[in-house]
Amino acid sequence: MSQLTEVQGLSNAFQHPAVLGALQRRLNGLVGKPSSYIADLPQDVKRRIDALRNIQDKHSELESKFREEVLALEKKYLTQHQPLYDKRAKIVAGDLEPTDAESHREPDEDDEEEEKESKPVDKPTKGIPEFWLTALKTNSAISEFITDRDEEALKSLVNIKYAYLPDNPGFKLEFFFDANDFFTNKKLEKTYYLINSPDTSYGDVVYDHAEGTPIDWKEDKDLSVTIEVKTQRHKTTNKTRTVKKTVPAPTFFSFFKPPMPPTEDDEDVDEDLDSKLEVDYEIGEIIKDKIIPHAVDWFTGKALQYEDDGDYDEFDEDEFDGEGDDDDDDDEEGGAGNGEKPAECKQQ
Repeated sequence: MSQLTEVQGLSNAFQHPAVLGALQRRLNGLVGKPSSYIADLPQDVKRRIDALRNIQDKHSELESKFREEVLALEKKYLTQHQPLYDKRAKIVAGDLEPTDAESHREPDEDDEEEEKESKPVDKPTKGIPEFWLTALKTNSAISEFITDRDEEALKSLVNIKYAYLPDNPGFKLEFFFDANDFFTNKKLEKTYYLINSPDTSYGDVVYDHAEGTPIDWKEDKDLSVTIEVKTQRHKTTNKTRTVKKTVPAPTFFSFFKPPMPPTEDDEDVDEDLDSKLEVDYEIGEIIKDKIIPHAVDWFTGKALQYEDDGDYDEFDEDEFDGEGDDDDDDDEEGGAGNGEKPAECKQQ
């Protein structure tokens, strides 16, 4: 990974509300503990530092206004986007059939798959099956949390929406479901609450907490647990009994039961809590900023063209097979064969 990429990644991390929230909690423990270096500076230098602090305060005021205007702009355009999202939802659910004019589209350069003949079907297909499940699974960050057991439940997901909160800089995600075999909820919500940093020099909003809808699981359909069945034998009577034990299981639906930040009264704090909060917020932002606005591109896979893949930071030709098949012929003719190691290629 290049130094520029590392610096950009670090910069993006420190713009992340969840990261800022974790950092803020650590900094709170340093309040009232000025650096001894600053305390020992000459008075004229301290005077100049105070002037810089005043400049920083003015900068923070502008940053605050900037955030307010950006949020207002995002809210404005969400209202204009919403009719498009609503129409998309109707087409996906099969409640609206697009006209020929609405369906006409010149093929893109990457649409060669669409040229293939469609498979014959016995009966018409309603809407676009598994649209949202496919879109979510295409995103690598989200797909890690979707288990095989989750997929059957997520097939009933018919729409995802988001909304900004009226009195908070956070946002809410809404997941709409058809009737299914797993839970009775028609809608599951996840709400992220953000707050302005208590430190005005921070100049940003920080993560406060998140809330999710409790899921009303149907009997024996709770995807967040598995049931382990064990047979026990009584030592004296030799009789046996069956014991069922509930064990937590990984599931995408844990997204609706987010980790909670520690309170002042918490004695035992999860060491991985900050990373869990960061991941939870990141998934919410991906759904809000990527999946919902560009759902069809995630469904078709086109969105992957614009994603940075950290697995391919640097090209290493030794990791790829088939690029130099012609070399095999050279080996057979005595070029680099006979077990001798070929000379390394020097990059220009």
